[in-house]
Amino acid sequence: MTFRESGAGGALVVGATGFVGRWLTAELLGRGRAVAVAVRGGAGRGGELRGWLREHGVDDQGLMVVGADITRPDLGLDEEDRERLEAVRDVFNAAALFRFGLGREEARRANVDGAVNVARWAAARPRLRRLVHVSGYRVASEGRLAYPVPAKELDALYRRLGAYEASKLEGDAAVRAVAAETGAPLTAVHPATVIGHSATGEAGQYIGLAEMVRDLWAGRLPALAGSRRTFVPVVTVDHLARFMAAVPEYDEGAYRAHRVLDDATPPLPELVGLLARHLGVRPPRVTVPVGLVRRLPRALTGVEPETLSFLSEDRYDTSSADALAKEAGLSHPPVEDALRLWAGRLVADRFGVRPEGGR
Repeated sequence: MTFRESGAGGALVVGATGFVGRWLTAELLGRGRAVAVAVRGGAGRGGELRGWLREHGVDDQGLMVVGADITRPDLGLDEEDRERLEAVRDVFNAAALFRFGLGREEARRANVDGAVNVARWAAARPRLRRLVHVSGYRVASEGRLAYPVPAKELDALYRRLGAYEASKLEGDAAVRAVAAETGAPLTAVHPATVIGHSATGEAGQYIGLAEMVRDLWAGRLPALAGSRRTFVPVVTVDHLARFMAAVPEYDEGAYRAHRVLDDATPPLPELVGLLARHLGVRPPRVTVPVGLVRRLPRALTGVEPETLSFLSEDRYDTSSADALAKEAGLSHPPVEDALRLWAGRLVADRFGVRPEGGR
Protein backbone atom coordinates (compact mmCIF):
# COMPACT_ATOMS: atom_id res chain seq x y z
CA MET A 1 0.00 0.00 0.00
CA THR A 2 1.37 3.43 -0.94
CA PHE A 3 0.48 6.74 0.68
CA ARG A 4 -1.75 7.63 -2.24
CA GLU A 5 -3.58 4.30 -2.04
CA SER A 6 -4.30 4.74 1.66
CA GLY A 7 -7.67 6.34 2.16
CA ALA A 8 -6.53 7.98 5.38
CA GLY A 9 -3.35 9.29 3.79
CA GLY A 10 0.18 8.45 4.76
CA ALA A 11 1.79 8.98 8.16
CA LEU A 12 5.45 9.50 8.99
CA VAL A 13 6.74 8.37 12.38
CA VAL A 14 10.05 9.86 13.48
CA GLY A 15 11.66 7.92 16.31
CA ALA A 16 9.90 4.71 15.31
CA THR A 17 12.55 2.40 16.75
CA GLY A 18 12.08 3.87 20.24
CA PHE A 19 9.73 2.63 22.94
CA VAL A 20 6.77 4.89 22.12
CA GLY A 21 7.50 5.08 18.40
CA ARG A 22 7.34 1.36 17.73
CA TRP A 23 4.00 0.93 19.52
CA LEU A 24 2.63 3.96 17.65
CA THR A 25 3.81 2.47 14.35
CA ALA A 26 2.09 -0.80 15.21
CA GLU A 27 -1.13 1.03 16.09
CA LEU A 28 -1.15 3.06 12.85
CA LEU A 29 -0.49 -0.02 10.72
CA GLY A 30 -3.24 -1.85 12.59
CA ARG A 31 -5.62 0.94 11.60
CA GLY A 32 -4.82 0.37 7.92
CA ARG A 33 -2.61 3.43 7.57
CA ALA A 34 0.34 3.53 5.20
CA VAL A 35 3.26 4.37 7.47
CA ALA A 36 6.74 5.61 6.69
CA VAL A 37 9.36 5.50 9.42
CA ALA A 38 12.38 7.78 9.43
CA VAL A 39 15.23 5.70 10.82
CA ARG A 40 18.82 6.64 11.43
CA GLY A 41 20.85 3.82 9.93
CA GLY A 42 18.28 3.10 7.21
CA ALA A 43 17.47 -0.45 6.21
CA GLY A 44 19.37 -2.16 9.05
CA ARG A 45 17.38 -0.52 11.85
CA GLY A 46 14.26 -0.78 9.72
CA GLY A 47 14.75 -4.53 9.55
CA GLU A 48 14.85 -4.72 13.33
CA LEU A 49 11.58 -2.80 13.51
CA ARG A 50 9.93 -5.07 10.95
CA GLY A 51 11.01 -8.09 12.96
CA TRP A 52 9.52 -6.60 16.13
CA LEU A 53 6.26 -5.78 14.35
CA ARG A 54 5.92 -9.29 12.95
CA GLU A 55 6.65 -10.80 16.39
CA HIS A 56 3.69 -8.77 17.64
CA GLY A 57 1.36 -9.94 14.88
CA VAL A 58 1.39 -6.66 12.95
CA ASP A 59 1.06 -6.73 9.16
CA ASP A 60 3.97 -4.60 7.92
CA GLN A 61 3.02 -4.49 4.24
CA GLY A 62 2.04 -0.84 4.61
CA LEU A 63 5.43 0.09 6.10
CA MET A 64 8.07 2.09 4.26
CA VAL A 65 11.52 2.69 5.78
CA VAL A 66 13.57 5.75 4.91
CA GLY A 67 17.01 6.69 6.15
CA ALA A 68 17.02 10.00 8.01
CA ASP A 69 18.95 12.10 10.49
CA ILE A 70 16.86 14.60 12.45
CA THR A 71 19.93 16.60 13.40
CA ARG A 72 20.26 17.68 9.73
CA PRO A 73 18.03 20.12 7.84
CA ASP A 74 15.32 18.38 5.77
CA LEU A 75 16.06 15.31 7.92
CA GLY A 76 19.00 14.39 5.68
CA LEU A 77 16.63 12.65 3.25
CA ASP A 78 17.89 11.76 -0.22
CA GLU A 79 16.02 12.94 -3.30
CA GLU A 80 14.21 9.64 -3.85
CA ASP A 81 12.87 9.54 -0.31
CA ARG A 82 11.83 13.21 -0.43
CA GLU A 83 9.67 12.39 -3.44
CA ARG A 84 8.23 9.27 -1.80
CA LEU A 85 7.17 11.30 1.22
CA GLU A 86 5.47 14.16 -0.62
CA ALA A 87 2.03 12.69 0.13
CA VAL A 88 2.52 12.52 3.92
CA ARG A 89 -0.50 13.90 5.78
CA ASP A 90 0.37 13.30 9.42
CA VAL A 91 3.81 13.61 11.00
CA PHE A 92 4.45 12.12 14.45
CA ASN A 93 7.67 13.09 16.17
CA ALA A 94 8.41 10.57 18.91
CA ALA A 95 12.19 11.01 18.63
CA ALA A 96 14.06 12.13 21.72
CA LEU A 97 17.29 11.47 23.53
CA PHE A 98 16.05 10.25 26.92
CA ARG A 99 18.85 9.80 29.41
CA PHE A 100 19.86 11.51 32.60
CA GLY A 101 23.35 12.95 32.86
CA LEU A 102 23.41 14.19 29.26
CA GLY A 103 25.62 17.08 28.23
CA ARG A 104 23.71 20.22 27.29
CA GLU A 105 24.72 20.29 23.62
CA GLU A 106 24.20 16.54 23.23
CA ALA A 107 20.65 16.89 24.55
CA ARG A 108 19.93 19.97 22.45
CA ARG A 109 21.01 18.33 19.17
CA ALA A 110 18.21 15.80 19.37
CA ASN A 111 15.58 17.40 21.59
CA VAL A 112 15.75 20.97 20.30
CA ASP A 113 17.52 21.12 16.92
CA GLY A 114 16.08 17.76 15.88
CA ALA A 115 12.57 18.77 16.92
CA VAL A 116 12.87 22.02 14.95
CA ASN A 117 14.09 20.17 11.86
CA VAL A 118 11.14 17.77 12.01
CA ALA A 119 8.70 20.66 12.49
CA ARG A 120 10.10 22.63 9.53
CA TRP A 121 10.09 19.55 7.32
CA ALA A 122 6.49 18.76 8.28
CA ALA A 123 5.38 22.35 7.67
CA ALA A 124 6.61 22.11 4.08
CA ARG A 125 4.44 19.06 3.27
CA PRO A 126 1.74 20.15 0.79
CA ARG A 127 -0.88 17.79 2.27
CA LEU A 128 -0.03 18.16 5.95
CA ARG A 129 -3.02 17.64 8.22
CA ARG A 130 -1.28 17.52 11.63
CA LEU A 131 2.13 17.55 13.26
CA VAL A 132 2.05 15.61 16.53
CA HIS A 133 5.01 16.34 18.80
CA VAL A 134 5.69 14.23 21.91
CA SER A 135 6.95 16.13 24.92
CA GLY A 136 6.27 15.43 28.62
CA TYR A 137 3.79 16.14 31.38
CA ARG A 138 6.28 18.13 33.49
CA VAL A 139 7.17 20.22 30.44
CA ALA A 140 3.57 21.35 30.30
CA SER A 141 3.73 22.27 34.00
CA GLU A 142 6.76 24.54 33.77
CA GLY A 143 4.89 27.27 31.90
CA ARG A 144 5.34 28.40 28.34
CA LEU A 145 8.75 29.66 27.32
CA ALA A 146 9.11 32.35 24.68
CA TYR A 147 11.45 31.21 21.92
CA PRO A 148 14.27 31.92 21.39
CA VAL A 149 14.88 31.82 25.13
CA PRO A 150 17.16 34.61 26.47
CA ALA A 151 20.61 33.22 27.24
CA LYS A 152 20.56 33.90 30.99
CA GLU A 153 17.11 32.36 31.37
CA LEU A 154 18.19 29.32 29.35
CA ASP A 155 21.37 28.86 31.41
CA ALA A 156 19.32 28.98 34.62
CA LEU A 157 16.85 26.47 33.20
CA TYR A 158 19.57 23.94 32.34
CA ARG A 159 21.20 24.37 35.76
CA ARG A 160 17.90 23.87 37.58
CA LEU A 161 16.42 20.97 35.62
CA GLY A 162 19.38 19.24 34.00
CA ALA A 163 20.01 18.75 30.30
CA TYR A 164 17.26 16.24 29.49
CA GLU A 165 14.26 18.03 30.98
CA ALA A 166 15.50 21.51 30.05
CA SER A 167 16.07 20.45 26.43
CA LYS A 168 12.55 19.03 26.24
CA LEU A 169 11.16 22.29 27.59
CA GLU A 170 13.22 24.33 25.12
CA GLY A 171 12.27 21.96 22.31
CA ASP A 172 8.56 22.37 23.08
CA ALA A 173 8.93 26.16 22.86
CA ALA A 174 10.92 25.90 19.63
CA VAL A 175 8.37 23.65 17.92
CA ARG A 176 5.52 25.95 18.92
CA ALA A 177 7.44 28.89 17.47
CA VAL A 178 8.05 27.07 14.17
CA ALA A 179 4.38 26.06 13.93
CA ALA A 180 3.25 29.64 14.57
CA GLU A 181 5.70 30.97 11.98
CA THR A 182 4.82 28.44 9.27
CA GLY A 183 1.14 27.86 9.98
CA ALA A 184 1.64 24.14 10.55
CA PRO A 185 -1.24 22.66 12.62
CA LEU A 186 0.40 21.31 15.78
CA THR A 187 -0.62 19.08 18.66
CA ALA A 188 1.75 18.69 21.60
CA VAL A 189 1.20 15.39 23.45
CA HIS A 190 2.55 15.51 27.00
CA PRO A 191 2.59 11.94 28.37
CA ALA A 192 3.28 10.90 31.93
CA THR A 193 5.83 8.20 32.76
CA VAL A 194 5.18 5.55 30.12
CA ILE A 195 4.94 2.02 31.49
CA GLY A 196 4.50 -1.30 29.72
CA HIS A 197 1.65 -2.68 27.64
CA SER A 198 -1.52 -3.13 29.67
CA ALA A 199 -2.04 -6.73 28.54
CA THR A 200 1.52 -8.07 28.67
CA GLY A 201 3.55 -5.58 30.72
CA GLU A 202 6.09 -5.43 27.89
CA ALA A 203 8.30 -2.42 28.41
CA GLY A 204 11.51 -1.79 26.52
CA GLN A 205 12.45 1.32 28.50
CA TYR A 206 14.36 0.88 31.72
CA ILE A 207 15.13 4.31 33.14
CA GLY A 208 13.22 6.68 35.40
CA LEU A 209 10.50 4.94 37.40
CA ALA A 210 11.74 1.57 36.11
CA GLU A 211 15.03 2.19 37.93
CA MET A 212 13.10 2.69 41.16
CA VAL A 213 11.44 -0.69 40.59
CA ARG A 214 14.86 -2.21 39.95
CA ASP A 215 16.20 -0.86 43.24
CA LEU A 216 13.06 -2.03 45.04
CA TRP A 217 13.52 -5.55 43.65
CA ALA A 218 17.21 -5.56 44.56
CA GLY A 219 16.60 -4.39 48.13
CA ARG A 220 18.35 -1.06 47.50
CA LEU A 221 15.40 1.21 48.27
CA PRO A 222 15.31 1.64 52.07
CA ALA A 223 13.88 5.17 51.78
CA LEU A 224 11.74 7.02 49.26
CA ALA A 225 12.32 10.63 48.25
CA GLY A 226 9.19 12.78 48.43
CA SER A 227 6.14 12.76 50.67
CA ARG A 228 3.03 10.66 51.11
CA ARG A 229 1.33 12.92 48.51
CA THR A 230 4.06 12.74 45.85
CA PHE A 231 2.37 12.00 42.55
CA VAL A 232 4.27 10.40 39.65
CA PRO A 233 1.52 9.58 37.16
CA VAL A 234 1.81 6.84 34.56
CA VAL A 235 0.25 5.89 31.25
CA THR A 236 0.43 2.52 29.52
CA VAL A 237 2.26 2.51 26.21
CA ASP A 238 -0.70 0.99 24.34
CA HIS A 239 -3.12 3.66 25.56
CA LEU A 240 -0.64 6.38 24.58
CA ALA A 241 -0.20 4.84 21.11
CA ARG A 242 -3.97 4.67 20.55
CA PHE A 243 -4.36 8.25 21.76
CA MET A 244 -1.62 9.59 19.50
CA ALA A 245 -2.95 7.73 16.48
CA ALA A 246 -6.36 9.32 17.07
CA VAL A 247 -5.08 12.90 17.43
CA PRO A 248 -5.11 13.86 13.71
CA GLU A 249 -8.62 12.48 13.35
CA TYR A 250 -10.05 14.68 16.11
CA ASP A 251 -7.84 17.71 16.70
CA GLU A 252 -8.51 20.85 14.70
CA GLY A 253 -7.12 24.37 14.74
CA ALA A 254 -3.64 25.80 14.84
CA TYR A 255 -2.53 24.43 18.22
CA ARG A 256 -3.71 21.86 20.73
CA ALA A 257 -1.98 20.33 23.74
CA HIS A 258 -2.92 17.30 25.83
CA ARG A 259 -1.53 15.85 29.05
CA VAL A 260 -1.97 12.10 28.73
CA LEU A 261 -1.85 10.41 32.11
CA ASP A 262 -3.95 8.16 34.29
CA ASP A 263 -5.21 10.31 37.15
CA ALA A 264 -6.02 7.11 39.06
CA THR A 265 -2.28 6.43 39.51
CA PRO A 266 -1.71 5.96 43.27
CA PRO A 267 0.52 8.45 45.12
CA LEU A 268 4.13 7.33 44.87
CA PRO A 269 4.44 5.66 48.32
CA GLU A 270 1.25 3.68 47.66
CA LEU A 271 2.43 2.81 44.16
CA VAL A 272 5.75 1.51 45.47
CA GLY A 273 4.00 -0.37 48.26
CA LEU A 274 1.67 -2.02 45.74
CA LEU A 275 4.65 -3.15 43.64
CA ALA A 276 6.56 -4.35 46.72
CA ARG A 277 3.64 -6.58 47.73
CA HIS A 278 3.35 -7.88 44.17
CA LEU A 279 7.06 -8.66 43.93
CA GLY A 280 7.27 -10.07 47.45
CA VAL A 281 9.90 -7.60 48.67
CA ARG A 282 10.08 -5.12 51.55
CA PRO A 283 8.81 -1.60 50.75
CA PRO A 284 10.77 1.50 51.81
CA ARG A 285 10.32 2.25 55.50
CA VAL A 286 10.57 6.04 55.39
CA THR A 287 10.12 8.98 53.05
CA VAL A 288 12.69 11.77 52.87
CA PRO A 289 11.73 15.30 51.76
CA VAL A 290 13.00 16.16 48.29
CA GLY A 291 14.67 19.33 49.60
CA LEU A 292 16.78 17.27 51.99
CA VAL A 293 17.70 14.75 49.29
CA ARG A 294 18.90 17.63 47.09
CA ARG A 295 21.31 18.74 49.81
CA LEU A 296 22.76 15.30 50.49
CA PRO A 297 25.62 13.86 48.40
CA ARG A 298 24.51 11.62 45.57
CA ALA A 299 26.98 8.99 46.76
CA LEU A 300 24.95 8.76 49.96
CA THR A 301 21.43 8.89 48.51
CA GLY A 302 21.99 7.00 45.25
CA VAL A 303 19.41 9.32 43.67
CA GLU A 304 19.98 10.84 40.23
CA PRO A 305 19.55 14.62 40.82
CA GLU A 306 17.70 15.15 37.53
CA THR A 307 14.87 12.87 38.66
CA LEU A 308 14.01 15.04 41.67
CA SER A 309 12.04 17.59 39.65
CA PHE A 310 9.57 14.79 38.84
CA LEU A 311 8.87 14.17 42.54
CA SER A 312 6.08 16.66 43.02
CA GLU A 313 2.71 16.79 44.75
CA ASP A 314 1.25 18.61 41.73
CA ARG A 315 -1.90 17.33 40.05
CA TYR A 316 -2.49 17.87 36.35
CA ASP A 317 -5.29 19.09 34.13
CA THR A 318 -6.17 16.25 31.74
CA SER A 319 -9.49 17.65 30.54
CA SER A 320 -8.50 18.09 26.89
CA ALA A 321 -7.01 14.61 26.67
CA ASP A 322 -10.02 13.12 28.44
CA ALA A 323 -12.37 14.82 25.99
CA LEU A 324 -10.48 13.54 22.95
CA ALA A 325 -10.24 10.04 24.43
CA LYS A 326 -13.98 9.99 25.07
CA GLU A 327 -14.71 11.12 21.53
CA ALA A 328 -12.37 8.44 20.17
CA GLY A 329 -13.83 5.72 22.41
CA LEU A 330 -10.65 5.29 24.45
CA SER A 331 -10.18 4.69 28.15
CA HIS A 332 -7.25 3.91 30.40
CA PRO A 333 -6.87 0.25 31.38
CA PRO A 334 -6.97 -0.48 35.15
CA VAL A 335 -3.80 1.18 36.35
CA GLU A 336 -2.96 -1.07 39.30
CA ASP A 337 -3.21 -4.20 37.15
CA ALA A 338 -1.02 -2.53 34.51
CA LEU A 339 1.57 -1.56 37.12
CA ARG A 340 1.78 -5.13 38.44
CA LEU A 341 2.16 -6.58 34.95
CA TRP A 342 4.82 -4.02 34.09
CA ALA A 343 6.85 -4.64 37.25
CA GLY A 344 6.71 -8.40 36.75
CA ARG A 345 7.85 -8.02 33.15
CA LEU A 346 10.72 -5.72 34.20
CA VAL A 347 11.96 -8.42 36.56
CA ALA A 348 11.51 -11.15 33.95
CA ASP A 349 13.45 -9.05 31.43
CA ARG A 350 16.18 -8.38 34.01
CA PHE A 351 15.55 -4.66 33.60
CA GLY A 352 16.96 -4.74 30.10
CA VAL A 353 20.32 -6.27 31.05
CA ARG A 354 21.19 -8.96 28.55
CA PRO A 355 22.85 -12.16 29.80
CA GLU A 356 26.59 -12.32 29.21
CA GLY A 357 27.15 -13.62 25.73
CA GLY A 358 23.50 -12.99 24.83
CA ARG A 359 22.25 -10.86 21.95
